[in-house]
Amino acid sequence: MPGRHTDYIFWDNDGVLVDTEHLYFQASAEVLAEADIEISREQFIDISLQRGQSVFDLARRRHSPERIDGMRQERNQRYADLLRRGVAPMSGVTETLRQLHGRVGMAVVTSSHRDHFEIIHRHTGLLEYFDFVLTREDYTHSKPHPEPYLMALARCARPAHRCLVVEDSARGLNAAVAAGLPCVVLPGELNGRSDLSAAKRVLTHISEIPELVFAAPALQG
Repeated sequence: MPGRHTDYIFWDNDGVLVDTEHLYFQASAEVLAEADIEISREQFIDISLQRGQSVFDLARRRHSPERIDGMRQERNQRYADLLRRGVAPMSGVTETLRQLHGRVGMAVVTSSHRDHFEIIHRHTGLLEYFDFVLTREDYTHSKPHPEPYLMALARCARPAHRCLVVEDSARGLNAAVAAGLPCVVLPGELNGRSDLSAAKRVLTHISEIPELVFAAPALQG
């Protein structure tokens, strides 16, 4: 398409395509509370969404590594149970993906575990729009490490400046920037106070993306 500079879009999943992060927080907070550890939304945002660390590090002084591993497993099970109740796409996601499909390549690059990802998308109808998906099991280092996006670049065989990342968190933004990729951010409710200054744009709605992609020289460089 004349004038177009974006060949491929890498999408984060949780908080961008589907609204699931509040469920992850709920499951984590419930398990920590049973171990007499309270965690606020602000702590969750700082530890998990900004720094990309585990909230279960809060339990290290009180509990053994074995107990913490058990807590993580319990959190993962509760999160899966919450997801099985049904997850809908975020507002405007289906329409936006439909508009972009066939005009640019698209992939999902997520820190979600594969089993959670599969539960989430069992009934969303979104996966038909993507060429490939990378989940937590596909790489050694999770976001904010650049490895997930470097793997996506290798998989699509496009130069970084011809690609675009769509993220919702500082953790994801930092991973994209470290991989040399331009990134736009849809911060949502949990990430509105994060430092997103490295983003090419901070958007208010996903419907803004097609216009940016197809008239986007300003996103490059």
